[in-house]
Amino acid sequence: MLKAVILIGGPQKGTRFRPLSFEVPKPLFPVAGVPMIQHHIEACAQVPGMQEILLIGFYQPDEPLTQFLEAAQQEFNLPVRYLQEFAPLGTGGGLYHFRDQILAGSPEAFFVLNADVCSDFPLSAMLEAHRRQRHPFLLLGTTANRTQSLNYGCIVENPQTHEVLHYVEKPSTFISDIINCGIYLFSPEALKPLRDVFQRNQQDGQLEDSPGLWPGAGTIRLEQDVFSALAGQGQIYVHLTDGIWSQIKSAGSALYASRLYLSRYQDTHPERLAKHTPGGPRIRGTQPAPIPNLWLPPQPSEPGFLISSPELKPQSLPLPDQIRFGIFAPRASLLLLGNVYIHPTAKVAPSAVLGPNVSIGKGVTVGEGVRLRESIVLHGATLQEHTCVLHSIVGWGSTVGRWARVEGTPSDPNPNDPRARMDSESLFKDGKLLPAITILGCRVRIPAEVLILNSIVLPHKELSRSFTNQIIL
Repeated sequence: MLKAVILIGGPQKGTRFRPLSFEVPKPLFPVAGVPMIQHHIEACAQVPGMQEILLIGFYQPDEPLTQFLEAAQQEFNLPVRYLQEFAPLGTGGGLYHFRDQILAGSPEAFFVLNADVCSDFPLSAMLEAHRRQRHPFLLLGTTANRTQSLNYGCIVENPQTHEVLHYVEKPSTFISDIINCGIYLFSPEALKPLRDVFQRNQQDGQLEDSPGLWPGAGTIRLEQDVFSALAGQGQIYVHLTDGIWSQIKSAGSALYASRLYLSRYQDTHPERLAKHTPGGPRIRGTQPAPIPNLWLPPQPSEPGFLISSPELKPQSLPLPDQIRFGIFAPRASLLLLGNVYIHPTAKVAPSAVLGPNVSIGKGVTVGEGVRLRESIVLHGATLQEHTCVLHSIVGWGSTVGRWARVEGTPSDPNPNDPRARMDSESLFKDGKLLPAITILGCRVRIPAEVLILNSIVLPHKELSRSFTNQIIL
């Protein structure tokens, strides 16, 4: 018997996710068409022997969260419950506080997953590793380059046994290129060190003269209080993965995570990806249907131009409406997949051009001639005719006017470095707003024929002109 715990945090967290977290709890923000934590639940539900999934956090159990839990239980045929903390208890405090709920039924082990990570979740592989050599703590690890590793928990392992010899959370100097993914498999005995931390906190609180400086006995930080303390004692081991992984700390990282999940849909959920249909929108990057007597050289001197073979006769040229979109693109783009998610209730005009890496939510309207690329369009938004939206997130119920352009600057990892990760984004540097993706909050109205570039627009704003590199309050 197995269980899973998903740590979803609370409203005091996720400040870098604003203004998107104003409308829904961050764990319910749609990434690749479904709520962020649905990817976690799907992965847990596929593990044989999984009996229950628990969500632990400090959010109020409001209507969106309650509806999500009910829908998840029905879809996965598993108990999915939310346990609300009485106060923010850190990454380990909730585990100890709800230890009786977690251990009910005597599970063999339980997974612990942070909600703000994107991964292919190799949970079955972790379980196999745990059963081969049982230890209280098994951490999922991956690699990062030397510079970016300083932004994560760093793990020094024994290469033969994979025991964690040393653990430092966000070190000031380079420790290791192996980083903590925030995905764990714990044995029931793992709760004993949490009890020790709790008791030590109680003693420190009784001795502390200034209660305002004491974080509280129930506050336990897994990384600093447990992993760092127990490293090198034969209790913590690491399972390395080379699969996809990224943190979701900001809106820009949510857009990157959406791209990763959409690419995985090719294998895991092909039914979620939009496909070419007669009279439907054109998916940019999808390989077009072959056109007779049309030849594209392997390495054309000027990519993007049609080149005919000697046997090509004028009367055999296809009519304009027979040419599938993409045939005038460089050859490399013809071999890419579009990876576009469109909610069944969305209305998308046939002349719209979508992709790659686009997610369109419930009730969205996309007008004629719209161009969408590397973007998320949320529930109820409207993109009027001939708008262009690139590297942006369009908020719930927002409207972008005709011929308007909404564009951001991506902050993706270095594609030439296989170990590169998303940088910890900062909005400002030297007093200036850094270029980043554009975010339109809830119910924002963008007028026709304007440019919104590298800007953040807070909810319920009606703009009247163009803006560049600004936060519109």
